[in-house]
Amino acid sequence: MTEPIQDRLATVRRSFHRHPEPAWREFFTTAQLVEEIRAIGVDELAVGPDAYDPADRMAIPDDDLEPWLERARERGADEALLERMGGGNTGAVAVLERGEGPAIGLRVDIDGLFVEESTDAEHVPVAEGFRSEIDGTMHACGHDAHMTWGLAVLEHIAESDFSGRLVVFFQPAEETGGGGCPMAKSRFADDLDYLLAIHVGLDHPTGEVIAGIEKPLAMCHIDATIEGTSAHAGKAPNEGANAIHAMGTAIVNTYGIPRHSDGMTRVNVGKAEAGTSSNVIAEHASMAAEARGETTELMEYVKRRLERTMRSAAEMHGCRADVEVVSESPRADSDPELQALVSEVAEGVTGIDRVVPAADFGASEDATFLMERVQDEGGLATYMIVGSDHPTSHHTPTFDVDERSLEHGVEVLVGTIEELERRHPVPHVGDEADVAHGDGGPLGERGAIGEGGAIGEDGALGEDGVRAEDDG
Repeated sequence: MTEPIQDRLATVRRSFHRHPEPAWREFFTTAQLVEEIRAIGVDELAVGPDAYDPADRMAIPDDDLEPWLERARERGADEALLERMGGGNTGAVAVLERGEGPAIGLRVDIDGLFVEESTDAEHVPVAEGFRSEIDGTMHACGHDAHMTWGLAVLEHIAESDFSGRLVVFFQPAEETGGGGCPMAKSRFADDLDYLLAIHVGLDHPTGEVIAGIEKPLAMCHIDATIEGTSAHAGKAPNEGANAIHAMGTAIVNTYGIPRHSDGMTRVNVGKAEAGTSSNVIAEHASMAAEARGETTELMEYVKRRLERTMRSAAEMHGCRADVEVVSESPRADSDPELQALVSEVAEGVTGIDRVVPAADFGASEDATFLMERVQDEGGLATYMIVGSDHPTSHHTPTFDVDERSLEHGVEVLVGTIEELERRHPVPHVGDEADVAHGDGGPLGERGAIGEGGAIGEDGALGEDGVRAEDDG
């Protein structure tokens, strides 16, 4: 690791790609990150329960942590670190304290997905020898690239004359919506002036940058179990309380939850299991569902209706329902001030040929916890996208990243941090200062902020209708 990360971006990304670990099981991943961070040299490094309060975690697996911990041990992860991460307390926060100046947070996510990676000889990770080494698990959403960005930015700023505080959140459990909340509640999110979050690709091509997403959907995941009474389906069905019947009613009624006049809502039951045999009245059923809304309030509306629907359906059939909100995340939009600044920075990055100040996200992301925390305390936040050509969409077995985008992401992030330091405090829209100009000259029509803080026409989505989407 004597060679700078900036000179081995693809190598670092591929190392993470070989060892994907799903939410709250990122033991070896965290150990890899810690090894690199220690080599960089930071002023504070917090791992697992030192980075957040474990009680604030969401969507924690009920079991199966131990095999992942043992796998990390077999791969040579530091034993003291593994002990510290016991119980699934993965992830890390790295801090650079460099005197007076802005406090800037950068959030990158680190978990993989339960997706079996393709074995097709034409799939680049297969052809070039960095396919996932863990069966049934894959970095199918680009988090291997995100971690590489986080490390490279940390290294660059550590070696620069940056003045201020940089906090890099290497957040676990994004895919289940479980890790954003504890990071946002931690002391490391205190008094941040700016928060940057970033994603690769999302159907935007290499050379394109979205300076800040808007309209991410507030989201919650719900697990429901229905307990009934078993009976012989032929001899005495009347003596049973049919959990499958209750589950069916719950599913049908879920899709009957009224839409809301205040905005868009979504609801879905994505998994349902019940029963043991055709001649047994089922006594147990389980469902996994989700609710989303254009605003946090609309999500809460659907969530309340969904919980009530599950319980009422069970009661109707003489059963009992236990409903648990497994995880949730709010809506938080990117601030136009940072959309303008990132746009200007990205325009000057070699290889970037199209900059879009804003685009609707259309899905959900738990980085919004950190964004909301910073914004509520008077700071500014943005969630940017660095485009990357990929053969198939995210969360598929043949997903891959165009590694040219690794350098693009580092340069956009480093440039943004340097500009934030130089311009701090970045004035909010409505202040007398000209947000679009700062000290760095005009942005031009594409990045200009119009009356009331709205992004200009070039911030709109193109005729092809491409939108930034994630399944997280």
